[in-house]
Amino acid sequence: MNSMEQIRDKLKYKTVGIAGAGGLGSNCAQALVRVGVGHIIIADFDVVEVSNLNRQFYFYNQIGTPKVIALKENLLRIDPKASVSSIHTKLSPDNLIRYFACCDVVVEAFDLAVMKQMLIETMAEQLPHIPVVCGLGMAGWGNSDKIRMQKLGNLHICGDQESEVSEMLPPLAPRVLMVSGMEANEVLAILLNDFSIEL
Repeated sequence: MNSMEQIRDKLKYKTVGIAGAGGLGSNCAQALVRVGVGHIIIADFDVVEVSNLNRQFYFYNQIGTPKVIALKENLLRIDPKASVSSIHTKLSPDNLIRYFACCDVVVEAFDLAVMKQMLIETMAEQLPHIPVVCGLGMAGWGNSDKIRMQKLGNLHICGDQESEVSEMLPPLAPRVLMVSGMEANEVLAILLNDFSIEL
């Protein structure tokens, strides 16, 4: 068994929840499917729009489709054997616990600050043993050196923690992909924390 097989063998027993299927969530999900995470639970209430295609893992023919349905379709094109649960709903403190209580890690991938706060606070109060990886600060372009990961207890924050989306500072693919990749990488760091490759 080579090292990649050993990693996939470890990850196939893990479950990751992803709250939000936009730029962060869709791209983080595809990275986690590619490395072999066993089960991914994705929750989002939105549909694919033309404006999403500049940074999200969707295609033109999927416009108008619920994001969780389109994303599952795309993830299964990467790995037809992937286990993906699509939940087309708006998350709240009540249903969030129901959907994500079985997860080893939860990824926060919302656009709105109020939703980010809701997830972080709910997880800290109701499921404090589950690590949360969130994205904060990815708008605009350049300043790659400011993107970093910071750990605060069981909260892992990826991004520059400064740049807020605005008309003058839109979310663009390069920085969104950087932060979503960092989120996926941090998920792996958590899931493989006690893992060592046997040579």
